[in-house]
Order: sequence, then structure tokens, then C-alpha cells
Amino acid sequence: MTERAESQPISFLPVPERDEVPEGVARLWDKSQEAFGFVPNVFRAQAVNGDQFLAWWGYFNLLLNKEGHLTNAERELVAVVVSGLNGCTYCAVSHGAALREYSGDARTADLAAVNWRQADLPDRKRAIAEYAELLTRAPDQVGAEDLAPLREVGMDDHEIMELVQVIGMFNMTNRVSSALGFVPNEEYHSMARP
Repeated sequence: MTERAESQPISFLPVPERDEVPEGVARLWDKSQEAFGFVPNVFRAQAVNGDQFLAWWGYFNLLLNKEGHLTNAERELVAVVVSGLNGCTYCAVSHGAALREYSGDARTADLAAVNWRQADLPDRKRAIAEYAELLTRAPDQVGAEDLAPLREVGMDDHEIMELVQVIGMFNMTNRVSSALGFVPNEEYHSMARP
């Protein structure tokens, strides 16, 4: 880790120490350290309100990390498209790393995080990205007819519901991360790169 990264605050708010967080938060930090070799800054920064962080994590974990209706790569594509549109540095960088890992394609993952139209996505992923952009940019204009392109690429009701929930989760999480200036961990920049 660089000296600059070590000295840069990871949030606009003070970040609690381990002895200041609920036991459930400390256990999650330990699991993250064991699994990734670091604790994601979003886990540390949101622990200011430990119980609220754990509630957020429960839903986030259910949508992104459990067996679902969309593939891991599709969910991470949504994460980077929405985060790129919202200008959320933390989520674009951290989920860009996850998309690189799940897709095995660093080039496409990097392009999708900046401008998904340049990523040359297959039809299903293109439809997912288009819908994610529509729901992110103009939620008041979304109608039943906007589901047609998703149906045309074979998506069923369960996949569409999960897609909408993942888009919603990232729009909310982007706003929290951006409002409080969350800084991505240095480790994300080099993850899953050839």
C-alpha cells in the first residue's frame, strides 16, 4: 500500500475502531480479513452505525453473494454500470474488481465501468445494462413496456425481480458511499488483472 493511500481518510466521518463496533461487525471484519486479506473500507466506514450496517449487509449479501437468479457476472455488471453512471468511485472500483474476477475479462469490465456501450456486450448483458441505465437515470419514466427487451433475451420474472433489486441496491449504496466520500481499498486496483 502506498504512503498516500495509508494517510488518506476513507470516509468524511470518523471510522470506528474494532473495540467500538458491535460483535457482529467485528466478526464480519474478521471473515473479510480471512477471505480477502483486507477489510473492505465500506465495512469499516459504515460501521459508524453498526446495527444499520449489518442490516444493509444482510440484504446486500443476499442479493450479491448468494445463489440467485442472475449470474455473479451479471450482478457485478449491474454494479459497475449503475456505479459508473452515478460516479461512485468506491463501488465502480470495488465491483469492477469483482466483475473482472467473475468474467475473466479485465478489458470488458473496465469499459463497462466507464461506458458500457463500448464494452461490446452480448445481447442479454446489453439488455441488462440498458435497463440498469434507464432505471438509474429516469426511474419516473420506467413502464411495463421497458421489460420487453429483457423478455426478448429470455429473462423470466425471477431474474427481472432480482435485476430490479440489484439496480436499486446499487443506487442506494452509491449515494451513501458518495455522500460520505468512501475511498476504495488499494487492493481492488490490482485484483483479477492478468
